[in-house]
Amino acid sequence: MKKNKRIIIGIAAVVLLVGLVVGGKYTLDLMYYKETMSKVEIGTIDVSAVEDGTYKGSYDARVISATVSVTVKDGKITNIKLLEHKNDKGVSAEVIVDDILNEQSLDVDVVSGATNSSKTILKAVENALTYGGDER
Repeated sequence: MKKNKRIIIGIAAVVLLVGLVVGGKYTLDLMYYKETMSKVEIGTIDVSAVEDGTYKGSYDARVISATVSVTVKDGKITNIKLLEHKNDKGVSAEVIVDDILNEQSLDVDVVSGATNSSKTILKAVENALTYGGDER
């Protein structure tokens, strides 16, 4: 009986420790996410100055992230593929890709109810066009 009690206490201690570690990491990620998203700014891109090619970019705010592939031809964005979009409830923000294509600009309205996911996708596109490696 004593042996079983020790095993149960040991298992409970391990479960508690794992819960504290996972909860602590999630709390730190959430704090980072909130801080990062409150400061994120989307720059302007002169698409006509971007060389033809397909560029990959990403933005990671831990809780939400996005990776995109952006194709530019003849000074226009011709395609944006959303390769990855880790989001909480921001899947509706994915329509912002169509807005960027239609406007040929990152100066588009964010999707209501998915503001941070919208900003994350916009920042990934900006990063692709500014820093992204050419995928040709």
